Amino acid sequence: LLSCREQPIFSTRAHVFQIDPATKRNWIPASKHALTVSYFYDATRNVYRIISVGGTKAIINSTITPNMTFTKTSQKFGQWADSRANTVYGLGFASEQHLSQFAEKFQEVKEAARLAREKSQDKTELTNPALNITSHQVLPSPIISSNGPGEDKLFRSQSADVEITTEKERLKKMLSEGSVSEVQWEAEFFSLQDNNSKLVAALHEANANVDQWKKQLSAYQEETETLRQRVAELESQGTHDSSSENNKEELSQTLEELELLIKAKDEEIQMLKSQKCGRWEAEGEREETLQKLQELEARNAELEQRLHLAEQSLAETLAEREKLQSEVTKVAEIMDVKIFELSEIRQGLAKLVET
Repeated sequence: LLSCREQPIFSTRAHVFQIDPATKRNWIPASKHALTVSYFYDATRNVYRIISVGGTKAIINSTITPNMTFTKTSQKFGQWADSRANTVYGLGFASEQHLSQFAEKFQEVKEAARLAREKSQDKTELTNPALNITSHQVLPSPIISSNGPGEDKLFRSQSADVEITTEKERLKKMLSEGSVSEVQWEAEFFSLQDNNSKLVAALHEANANVDQWKKQLSAYQEETETLRQRVAELESQGTHDSSSENNKEELSQTLEELELLIKAKDEEIQMLKSQKCGRWEAEGEREETLQKLQELEARNAELEQRLHLAEQSLAETLAEREKLQSEVTKVAEIMDVKIFELSEIRQGLAKLVET
């Protein structure tokens, strides 16, 4: 297909299509994947070609002529007609920039082919005197002229022009018919490609999220189990705290009894002091009264010490109870947060399973 005299001057990647020869309306993909499409220049023949090879088969082998036109039918799709291959080629690009670069190169190569043809015609006119006709000469009409060599060549040239015009009209019709459904088909094709890429990316992301959610769920389950054990401990401590509450009530009742007893003893001491001066008649009775007074004072001091110890124990019990209540409240708040997070993870897993 390619000779050593041809060199690539531009290459790109694109999805290659050809017009359906049967309907002249639908596109037929040339391959499942994007192919390399290149411009080649044959310096010996001074010819430009667009070539794309799929495996060992030439998908595109189109010689560019000055009368060819590359048409952009969408932001990422373009096409041109090749009368020699009797088909219309379509290229789907990955981006609008790639399409613009290919179209610009097509225009450059087309202009180069035009200049090459003009140079070739100039050389032919210089080497062939029979075709060296000046602008002031009038070509004879093929109808009234004789069958000379020059007139025969002119007749065949005009027939070729008619054939070229007819071929152009046919290709234009083919191109317009092919463009009717091409835009819709090409848009659907690239939309499906984009949707497929998005679905693949979403699937990978969902799989990664599932693994992460599973790890997080396992960690939450372990933490929840730890919190449950802690709650059980706190509940057992709460049971103990209820017994402490009973002890506190008993201590409070004892304190009240001690306070009443101390008050009674104080009244008795005051009464004894007031009666000490006037009513003691005998020395023995006085000593007995003093001893009794000392015993009452010692008893009073003992009762005051017991009251102080009971108040201190009650304060410690209340502080411990407040601490336990604070811990229980904190653990309950943590449990609520973890339960909420677990419910969200389960909802996310349910949605993922439904998807």
